[in-house]
Amino acid sequence: MNFEFVFRSRRSNVLARNGLVATSQPLAAQAGLSILQAGGNAADAAIATAAALNVVEPTSTGIGGDCFALYWDARTKSVTALNGSGRSASGASIDELRRLGYSRMPQFTGHSVSIPGTVAGWSDLLEKHGNMTLAEVLKPAIHLAEEGYPVTEWIGRGWAAQAAKLRRSPDWVSSDLDNGPEQPSGHELLIDGCAPRPGQVMRIPTLGQTLRAVAADGKKAIYGGAFAVKLSEHVQRYGGWITPQDMAAHTSTWQEPITADFGDVRLYECPPNGQGLAAIIAANLADGFDLAEMSSVDRLHTLVECMRIGYAEAQQWVCDVDVVPIPLSTLASRAYADQRRQEIDPQRAAASVSSGYPMAGSDTVYLSTADGEGNACSFINSLYQGVGSGLVVPGSGVSLQNRAALFVLDPDHPNSLAPNKRPYHTIIPAMTTRGGAFHASFGVMGGYMQPQGHLQMLVNMVALGMSPQQALDMPRWSLSGPHAGLGADEGGGVLSIEEGWDYEILAEMSRRGHRVVPVNGAGRSGFGGGQIIVRDPESGVLTGGSDPRKDGCAVGW
Repeated sequence: MNFEFVFRSRRSNVLARNGLVATSQPLAAQAGLSILQAGGNAADAAIATAAALNVVEPTSTGIGGDCFALYWDARTKSVTALNGSGRSASGASIDELRRLGYSRMPQFTGHSVSIPGTVAGWSDLLEKHGNMTLAEVLKPAIHLAEEGYPVTEWIGRGWAAQAAKLRRSPDWVSSDLDNGPEQPSGHELLIDGCAPRPGQVMRIPTLGQTLRAVAADGKKAIYGGAFAVKLSEHVQRYGGWITPQDMAAHTSTWQEPITADFGDVRLYECPPNGQGLAAIIAANLADGFDLAEMSSVDRLHTLVECMRIGYAEAQQWVCDVDVVPIPLSTLASRAYADQRRQEIDPQRAAASVSSGYPMAGSDTVYLSTADGEGNACSFINSLYQGVGSGLVVPGSGVSLQNRAALFVLDPDHPNSLAPNKRPYHTIIPAMTTRGGAFHASFGVMGGYMQPQGHLQMLVNMVALGMSPQQALDMPRWSLSGPHAGLGADEGGGVLSIEEGWDYEILAEMSRRGHRVVPVNGAGRSGFGGGQIIVRDPESGVLTGGSDPRKDGCAVGW
């Protein structure tokens, strides 16, 4: 099957009253919906969907990764934030990596693997907010792993790009590829050494067995016993530090969300170590402009400049705040945004951008769920880059994330590598309330695109009055990767513009000093994949949208 990845479709919003699930793969969305129909709530449906995505999109998410969640509890009328990300090993060492010749964190060796927080996160979300057991919500995922499913188009394309990494093949170009077993266990996620093609039926029996163990024994199936030993041995075989003791010590964290008021809604993000701070700062900045009354090019220019500042701060400060305190309340404040907003030139892209606060010393899945009782969950789960580190725990079907690759080797930086520390995290869920009631659960997956996607969805829905599907369908922009916080003249800050913007707008943005790069076709995957659910506070009707840049859909009942 050959697909062009040119979007010609038109999607309608999905409307329902009793529950709704939106995510990037239809079978996973149906898994969550089946749990809602069986009496589960938004938390139960979120974990069922996330677990199913582990099976149908194992290159992007799973037991070997991390998760974050925002949960609206209709009974208490409050938002809680779950940090389900793992920490570095107790033996993590900058000095050791320097001795090995590394000037930056390696991306695909065992050193890049941090403790996987996913299963603890699943368990803890259910314990606090769910109605069902882990065993009940894992049934759809176990069925998919053991009985098989046809691989979808975008996922199949992404899988093919990761086959060489899973094989640790000589033809896989990696500057930090190290020696390991002659037959790496990545073959468990391949068919005869190749990625499954779109439309081909894929079964992952070893992953099914691991999910059965989690269903039977809960999180101790991962953080204790044979699995923890196997994981540690495999990571160490590729140079890493993780031990069974590190696995046993892992815990999730419940945190207070950080917020920004934009128009008549309040935006909620998880606090650092996630990069939601970039979205909060950008939203605070953007709320000082009359975006609805601006021309399209003025609005685009303004939002890009707000995002530059948001990213400059995030890349300076986002870290494990339990290890390195940062001026979070100041950075997230309206007063600080009012100060930084003066730096934005309405006619010219910033040549340089830096943190204004004085220093005191590419793959993910996102899902959104809502139930008929008014609860909602914004949930994100990831391995970081495609299949993470490329290391698969033998006999388990579990890919291991490479989140530790996001540490830096400068010991004076807040995000420096250190023992038992969480790294900078790209994955972030979002949520909004209006007048003290739940308004929307949304997210846009895709590395450094995520806070930029949050800002664009927020503006589309609140300032421009778009429905969820309209907001997702609009063409996007993206400041490039880890250089998103740089100015236009600093060797970074490339502004990718998706197909669909008028040529005149691109020309004017270039005239204003932006380094514009038009993107179309399969390259549009770099603009992320979003899901949105909005609830009408009067009727309780749920309206969902799902990104046409992914394989998924919104489903309701």
